[in-house]
Amino acid sequence: MKRFLILAATFTGAVVGGTAWSAGNVQSGETKAVVCHACHGANGNSVNPQWPSLAGLGAGYITEQLQNFKSGKRQNPIMSANVAALTPQDMEDLGAYFDSLVNTGLEADPSYWKAGQQLYRGGDTARGVPACMGCHGPTGAGNEPGKIPALRGQHATYVIKQLQDYASGARGTGPNGIMQMIAKRLTADDMRNVASYVKGMR
Repeated sequence: MKRFLILAATFTGAVVGGTAWSAGNVQSGETKAVVCHACHGANGNSVNPQWPSLAGLGAGYITEQLQNFKSGKRQNPIMSANVAALTPQDMEDLGAYFDSLVNTGLEADPSYWKAGQQLYRGGDTARGVPACMGCHGPTGAGNEPGKIPALRGQHATYVIKQLQDYASGARGTGPNGIMQMIAKRLTADDMRNVASYVKGMR
């Protein structure tokens, strides 16, 4: 397990802030992202807690989610309409562009982040909940080769909603279903706590 964590952290650190794993063009993506700014912010940092910040989220992950919205694998009426006309290259370009931006970070709720830190970094072996950092990295920077998103500086409201959707089965994560399995083992307080912790990560 320790070796896995070290490898995950190594891969994460190798790609932070870059687009080495993307076939997209940052400049082209910037031009195509104009319509995205209304919800996700002019600099990729959303001001609405219900909508995710995309800055530094991971080029491959963003591209994959756009593909999921277009195919119907992931459901959202706003996003489904916005991706309808996108080509595969458009999605790659948007992924590269948003990943090139810097997440400015948010402030964690002081009442909850310490409990969230414990769960994020140590998990809960009694309930079979692995440490979040095993996949998302010790600094929340994600894992670009594995298309695992960065979580640092993400809105807690959005993170909680995604965990709820994983737990209910409304959202999937691919063939292994890892997030569905983990989310089903989390309490409402767990979700609130860990979401607060990642919100304040830099």
